[in-house]
Amino acid sequence: MPRPPRGLAASVLVSAVLAAGALTAPGTATAASACPHLTVPGAEHQVTACLDDLTTAGTLASGHTDQADWAGLSSAGAVNPSGVPGVQIDGYFPDTSTGNTNHGWNHDSQFVIRLPERWNGGLVVAGSPGTRETYANDFTISDWALARGYAYAATDKGNTGAAFYRDGARPGDAIAEWHRRVSQLAVAAEATARQRYGRPVRTTIAAGQSNGGYLVRWQLENRPDLFDGGVDWEGTLWTARGPNLLTFLPPALRAYPAGDTAGMAAAGFAPETSFLWDYHYRAYWDFTQRVYREELDPGWDGDTEAGTPFCTPGTPACDADYDYASRPASVYRAVARISLTGKIKRPLVTLHGTLDTLLPISETSDFYAGMVKAAHRERLFRYYRVEGGTHVDSLYAAHPARIRPLLPCFRDAFTALESWLATGTPPPPSTTLPRPATGDVENTCSLTAR
Repeated sequence: MPRPPRGLAASVLVSAVLAAGALTAPGTATAASACPHLTVPGAEHQVTACLDDLTTAGTLASGHTDQADWAGLSSAGAVNPSGVPGVQIDGYFPDTSTGNTNHGWNHDSQFVIRLPERWNGGLVVAGSPGTRETYANDFTISDWALARGYAYAATDKGNTGAAFYRDGARPGDAIAEWHRRVSQLAVAAEATARQRYGRPVRTTIAAGQSNGGYLVRWQLENRPDLFDGGVDWEGTLWTARGPNLLTFLPPALRAYPAGDTAGMAAAGFAPETSFLWDYHYRAYWDFTQRVYREELDPGWDGDTEAGTPFCTPGTPACDADYDYASRPASVYRAVARISLTGKIKRPLVTLHGTLDTLLPISETSDFYAGMVKAAHRERLFRYYRVEGGTHVDSLYAAHPARIRPLLPCFRDAFTALESWLATGTPPPPSTTLPRPATGDVENTCSLTAR
């Protein structure tokens, strides 16, 4: 499936500032002066190192990743490839926000580009999940992609941390920047790969989890000139009229403390996820509602920033009482700026766990699949509902009889997309994948398993 000419992408390249150096531990990397001289177009600052191993098995030792960025996203038994030598470039693009403290830079729009010695001609581009920083996908996406020969590039999306909503001048600006930063990195990484290998990138794949999955969808809807296809792992859904986070989280914040299971079900949280409700109430729902509501509807609580944690319904300006449907048109316009349409223009493979208790599947990916169908784009779409999957694989340890990690299913989806792009033959039809009764569910998955 050839892409249109890349002139539009090339036209946004700007001059770069190269700051050579290395973030190394003794014996783990070659001095930057011995590495290929590569310039990341548009970068304000960059640091280059030649590494014996670009995967987390090596970068943890050499200081070229931050495990805190990807902690909690994978199960303890997940096995990753290792031993991929190549070049790593860390840096940042011009930006005014300072939430990302990695390397002591205190500068957002940080990126990492990894270029393996043995290249297959492809590039994988990822945005971080949640409000995490640059290395959040290192274990779940980068290791796998590098071992298959892909160059890899990731961005912190332009703002990070619990107060990401402070970035920008008007509601929705911080999230809208995510779109631009992924596109910017795709252009820059393709140019950098061409410098390194002496030939253009053949295939560019967008990949991401949660907010990163949302960005895969957005890029395939809006920037088909930059990407050949994508794998969306439980992407967040934003629609101006709902559903979105602000329509299903407040009812959960009211219903769960009251023991209202019918209210939870009405909000989209299926009864079979009830064993996960307490954890998500404490760790996710309240925080997520407050910070994303502050980003898109800061006027709800007046001068208070991001509401009152775990407030009791009936408390003035309590996020548990938030009613998206009654908010003014300005809020709908802010959400519309970041909304998805379902009008994908490149092949997309989506996978989502049926036990997702942060982004309930009925209110997110099921709905998005309907949007794709309504847009008559089914031929470009495959959707796999993974029975037993939840939002983060680390919860598998606490519930091994109920939960199934999604990482191996992501990998199977990735290889299915590879074949789709290479041969034009779509993956197996969209379906629900049953949870296996036996086998190594932390490391195996098949899109054709029944």
